[in-house]
Amino acid sequence: MSQRSDAQANRARILEVARDLLAEDGDASLNSIAKAAGVGPGTLYRHFPNREALVLAVYRAEVQRLVDAAPELLDKEPPLVALRRWFERLAAQIRIKHGLGDALSAAAQDAVTNETYGPVIGAIELILRAGEKDGTIRPDLDPDDVLMMMSCVWRTPPGRAGQKQANRLLDLVLDSVRA
Repeated sequence: MSQRSDAQANRARILEVARDLLAEDGDASLNSIAKAAGVGPGTLYRHFPNREALVLAVYRAEVQRLVDAAPELLDKEPPLVALRRWFERLAAQIRIKHGLGDALSAAAQDAVTNETYGPVIGAIELILRAGEKDGTIRPDLDPDDVLMMMSCVWRTPPGRAGQKQANRLLDLVLDSVRA
């Protein structure tokens, strides 16, 4: 039983370290990730047989954290604030995904995008419906449309000027969904 929990802890640590290192440098080596995670290369390869498997696992874990954040945000914030914070997280996640994209084949990129699209739309719908219920968000919104409008936020350039532009765009989009 303790081996199982050790293996789970190793996997979680590898994913966390890989997320950070790959976000900084999409070319970070698997050996550097193993070393930074405090595990041997064999341990890393037992969990992730190749670079693509590791990158996909990092991305899936991050999307799951993002999806899980929607109800948590709604527990703490009014729906419009929750929507803004959730989309700020999504924009950051997509920027990381673009950094990881070079490590994935086109087929893997398409597959993981298709796999994660439904849960992302579900999280958006959850927040939109909460806003409808409290009267702060328009009732006629389609989550797919809102996601498309929000795509401008993560297409801004990096740096301070890009962040300012992203905030202005996010304000504009949120104004358009307000009841």
